[in-house]
Amino acid sequence: MESTVAQKLEALLNLQKIDSRLDAIFKVRGALPEEVQDLEDEIAGYETRLDKFNQDIVALEDDIKRFKENIKESEKLIKKYQEQQMNVRNNREYDAITKELELQDLEIQVSKKKIGEAQAKIENKNKDVDELKDHLKERQKDLTNKQEELTTIVSESETEENKLKADRDKAVKKIEDRLYKSYSKIRNNAKNGLAVVMVKRGACGGCFNVVPPQRQADIREKKKLIVCEHCGRVFAGVEDEIEEEPVKKKRSRA
Repeated sequence: MESTVAQKLEALLNLQKIDSRLDAIFKVRGALPEEVQDLEDEIAGYETRLDKFNQDIVALEDDIKRFKENIKESEKLIKKYQEQQMNVRNNREYDAITKELELQDLEIQVSKKKIGEAQAKIENKNKDVDELKDHLKERQKDLTNKQEELTTIVSESETEENKLKADRDKAVKKIEDRLYKSYSKIRNNAKNGLAVVMVKRGACGGCFNVVPPQRQADIREKKKLIVCEHCGRVFAGVEDEIEEEPVKKKRSRA
């Protein structure tokens, strides 16, 4: 069954009231959720860097092991060549073995140099790791504090928030998709989150621009959806001003 314009406006206004209440709950939390998320992302970045440093250290330690193996291999070859040098038959063989000895000696020097360089890199990496761990510890402490603060605030309104979210799901089902999409678009563009407003004191309840009397009359009839020509918000109705009766002054008896 097709809903009347009045029913559509009532459904939209109900949804707006629920969303406004949820906005108020989220406003109390302020920037805490974003701050917690930023800290979590920052910590994840530090942990990735820490993991990379540790991988680099392991790789350098593997290099050192390999260079040490190269030195042992060269030392074995030197010993072998030295023994062969004692039994050479001519100068050509002697010169050839001497070159091999020099080559292996050079290999040992290069490997020792690379070991020294790798050890220096490991030392620097370890310093970076220690600094990063200290910084990570501080940020984790900040995150714990922020999470505890957020948990406390959330717990205070959790029951109401869950109820409002359930009510919102029901309210959305009563609104056709096209209308809900328009509502969401207006709401997302509005600074105060208001997509549906009343005309109050002759002005738009969202942007406070004056609404002409004839337009107010059309809004009252609720025969069609009318939006503010200034801000695009949907008018749900017109709030009648209640004039307070002037308080009669009591005459003082002479």
